Amino acid sequence: MNDTTANLVSIPVGDAVLEGDLRVPDGASGLVVFAHGSGSSRKSPRNNFVAEVIRDRGVGTLLFDLLTEVEDETYETRFDIPLLTERLLGATEWLRGRDDTADLGYGYFGSSTGAAAALLAAADLGDDAGAVVSRGGRVDLAASRLGDVTAPTLFVVGGADEPVLGLNRDAFAELDCEKSLEVVEGAGHLFEGPGELDEVADLAADWFESHLG
Repeated sequence: MNDTTANLVSIPVGDAVLEGDLRVPDGASGLVVFAHGSGSSRKSPRNNFVAEVIRDRGVGTLLFDLLTEVEDETYETRFDIPLLTERLLGATEWLRGRDDTADLGYGYFGSSTGAAAALLAAADLGDDAGAVVSRGGRVDLAASRLGDVTAPTLFVVGGADEPVLGLNRDAFAELDCEKSLEVVEGAGHLFEGPGELDEVADLAADWFESHLG
C-alpha cells in the first residue's frame, strides 16, 4: 500500500465549480481522471473501488462530479457529451496548474456515457493523453472522433452486456492506436457478479501502470 495524500478539491471549470477527491500516492508516475456515467457521481462505489486498486499500483486518481447538483437534476444534461468532455478537459487543465500534479502523465477512466467524454478528451489532447480505459462504455457516442485518439485504449465490457458489447466491437474497429478489448465473461453492464469488478480493476490498473509509468 502506498502512502497517499487525499485532498477534497474544488475545480473551477467555466462558470461551474466541481467537487472532487484527488489522491496521489508518494512517487506517483501518473494520474487517472475518472469520468462517471449518467446519474452517478464522484462517490460511485464501483469507480472508488477501481481507483483504490489503481492507487495501489502507484498511480494517482481524481474522481470528481462532472455536473453541478442543479445540472444533474436535468436528464438531458447527463447525456450532454460535449459538456462532459469540456468538464473533463477543464479538470485536466486544472491539474496541470497544480505543483503536485503538473508533471504527471494523465489517463482517463470512463464508465458508460463518461467513456465517450474520456475518448473525446483524449482525441483533443492527442499525445498529451497517456492512456484511456472504458468500463461498459457508450463509446459509440464518440464515434466521430475515434480515429483521432492516439492514446493506448482499453475497452472492458461484460460478456452478457450484449448491446454495449456490440457497440464496443464496432468502435474498437475504428480506433487507430494501441488498443485492447477485454470481455469479462458472464458479466452484465454493472459487473455485479462475484469477482467481476475485481477483474475490471486489475485490467485497468495493469493498463495505466504500463502506459503512465
